Amino acid sequence: MRWADEFWALRCRYGERVGIIDHEGTHTIAAVMDRAAGIADRLNGLGFGVGDFIATAFQNSALAAAASYAVSLIGAVDVPINPVLSQSDIEHALRLTGAKIILIDAASKPLPALSVPFENVRQSQPRPLTLAGWPDIDQDAPSRIVFTSGTTGPAKGAIHTHHRRWIGTVLLRASLPFWPDSRNRVLLMTPFSHGSSLLTFAYLAQGASVHMLQAVDTDMILPLLAQGEITEMFAPPTVLAKISEAAALPVYVDLKPKITTILTGTAPLTPLVYRKAVACFGDIIRITYGKSEIFNPITILDPLETAKAYAQEAAEGLCVGWAASGVRVEIRDEMGTALQQGAVGEIHLRSEHMFAGYITHEGWSMLEPDSFHETGDIGYIDENGRLFLVARDSDMIKSGGYKISPNEVEFSLAPAIEGTELVVLGYPSDYWGEIVTAVAQRPPQNWQAQLQSRLSQMTPYKRPRLFAEIDEIPRNSIGKISRAQLRHWLSQNFDLVEKPHPFFIPKRRLHSKEGQ
Repeated sequence: MRWADEFWALRCRYGERVGIIDHEGTHTIAAVMDRAAGIADRLNGLGFGVGDFIATAFQNSALAAAASYAVSLIGAVDVPINPVLSQSDIEHALRLTGAKIILIDAASKPLPALSVPFENVRQSQPRPLTLAGWPDIDQDAPSRIVFTSGTTGPAKGAIHTHHRRWIGTVLLRASLPFWPDSRNRVLLMTPFSHGSSLLTFAYLAQGASVHMLQAVDTDMILPLLAQGEITEMFAPPTVLAKISEAAALPVYVDLKPKITTILTGTAPLTPLVYRKAVACFGDIIRITYGKSEIFNPITILDPLETAKAYAQEAAEGLCVGWAASGVRVEIRDEMGTALQQGAVGEIHLRSEHMFAGYITHEGWSMLEPDSFHETGDIGYIDENGRLFLVARDSDMIKSGGYKISPNEVEFSLAPAIEGTELVVLGYPSDYWGEIVTAVAQRPPQNWQAQLQSRLSQMTPYKRPRLFAEIDEIPRNSIGKISRAQLRHWLSQNFDLVEKPHPFFIPKRRLHSKEGQ
């Protein structure tokens, strides 16, 4: 295949349309493609070409899109890196992939000193993208390395081939509840290295446009939504919660958002956040399930289906919808045996657009042909064929011989303290193995008392026995809750008293008593 065929046709067809609006202004699709051609020329001049690994580290911008297109044009492998990552995390990505250069925008916040040279793409002169001069590439060769969130250990690089990456973009466009065209403009705020880049490629491929922000700033977002030019918005649950809370403030009462669809994914959307969002925006929320290993869409719930799912009585796990076209979902037990409908087990996936293997510190590990991806997520398929996410296997709590889903406990307790985010996790215990622990973010003063009626209705072994409060729940770079960081925070701030009814004591209080 040859990416130039795709990009040149796109430039010819939609070149004069608005493609990207960012902090610097408006960029046509032709301008983005011409900038990509100039960056690609520069990379060729530096000796880079087919099969070379090239890191790209950009905040949301037209330059970010152009740099990614440029790497594809020359048949190289794009290694997108979130620029807010720590120096050690960035070096980890460079070391695993062997990238010899990292493309940056020197006008953005500087990166720490790294082991490979920087290339400032602003110095590359745009020139009209033409069809001639670009290489043919093996469609099954690596095209993009997407790093996992690292919540279960060192981040792994998921290898996406050229052909599967192309299929993923086509399936994303085809699965949207509308066909993007010049009337559509999506608002993107999350890092370009993950979901924002996928939607950018999908929208521009249809001649639609994207509006990029470099941060989740509600003072910018809500007036922008009220103008009426934004038709869709991508907002992971954490972002959606922040925007919904701000939209409910009196200062924004006259800024009625005029969007038609909210696209969300990357993490489970809790009933609490869903209700807040609907109160502000209406029943316009579309849910998808996606992973670094298999881009959206894996499963889909369109807005009306989402409203119906969240109106039903609370069940174990969260509904993420039906398998998208070309995706096969199986639920298997610990022995790898496929389970019957309704049984809870590990989610296994296979699709035409899934990754081809991993890059880790141990080297390359490629999937066998026609094999399934073992997601590490726990779930089941209900009688209507919908997939429900229960938990990550690494998040499952093993307490007193029982396996407990933290999500199930959270969903049971959350209505008792409406408006407070609650996280449930297992805390290490010599006696129990792990103790079910509930941590609330800035809760009301009597929050534990408010939980009692719900606790009394729960299966005894599922009830939290430890409780703690925190100012801000820790999250990773893409907004997912990090239970590992939260567990570390608990260990640094509390001592566990292991009794039949265990409890936490703040370290300072315990140490002061010992000193007396």
